[in-house]
Amino acid sequence: MSHALPLIDLRDSSDDVAGAIHVACREHGFFYILGHCIDESLGKRLEDLSHQFFALPQSVKERYAMPLAGRAWRGWFPLGGELTSGRADWKEGLYVGNDLPATHPRVRAGVPLHGQNLLPGNDVLPGFADTIQAWMRAVTELGQRVLESIALSLELPPTWFRERWTNDPLVLFRIFLYPSRPVPAEVDAPYGVGEHTDYGLLTLLRQDDVGGLTVRTRDGWVDAPPVPESFVCNIGDMLDRATGGYYRSTPHRVRLNASGRDRLSFPLFLDPDFDARIEPIRVPQHDDRETRWDGASVHAFAGTYGDYVLGKVGKVFPALRGQVL
Repeated sequence: MSHALPLIDLRDSSDDVAGAIHVACREHGFFYILGHCIDESLGKRLEDLSHQFFALPQSVKERYAMPLAGRAWRGWFPLGGELTSGRADWKEGLYVGNDLPATHPRVRAGVPLHGQNLLPGNDVLPGFADTIQAWMRAVTELGQRVLESIALSLELPPTWFRERWTNDPLVLFRIFLYPSRPVPAEVDAPYGVGEHTDYGLLTLLRQDDVGGLTVRTRDGWVDAPPVPESFVCNIGDMLDRATGGYYRSTPHRVRLNASGRDRLSFPLFLDPDFDARIEPIRVPQHDDRETRWDGASVHAFAGTYGDYVLGKVGKVFPALRGQVL
């Protein structure tokens, strides 16, 4: 099978990987990675348990609804409960992050997006929470490894990002289910997920074998079909900002699922420290307002990454924003 987006094998030499990432980030902002050494059995276990979670009765899933987690911004949301550009996405999901105790300084201070996960225990879904944590640890470390290659692709030391922005990253993990059933007539949901860019530095996505992700390239919208034992990586707004648009965050969306089978996807967002200020290492090369899906420049805002991400997530769940932010 040929692919419009490049496949990069991390088992190649560091120079070859950095060179391939450089081309991918300049041309697409998206690429697949292979040879990542994460055990496939862990991914399969996560898929199986996630299907079991979404198959639970709604009354059980409501015990883990996002409003119950408060400012931690964790938990379950129902079909159509998340918005992109003000329109419902036809998906159901579960928000997870680094599990922080109540004694953590940021949790005590009530900093949004920090806190404890809201997940079923072993009495409801044995092994689910532990599998999620194992997956997040493995994929976060993989993301740090990919960022080292991105640093090399920019002719920076490999530890450049970790030393500045990702020593204590904001890690946001999502489990999304895209149902195979049609959208009801009363719901305005034209896509599984509408057109958007990601907010942080790097996204690492595991797909199941159903597919549906599409990417807006210079040649138009192209599919990013499932590739066994791979991750789809894409750069986010903060890497766009850091490089002055030399590497640009790329819009993408998810088609409505007409496959006849429910689809799962597992994006992990490796974002800068909440308090980090992302200062550009290159002078911005363009005004990006006219070309961005939301008309908002990633180069114009002032503040911390926390300021940026809160401005974005508050639009995704406007009702929740009013309750907890």
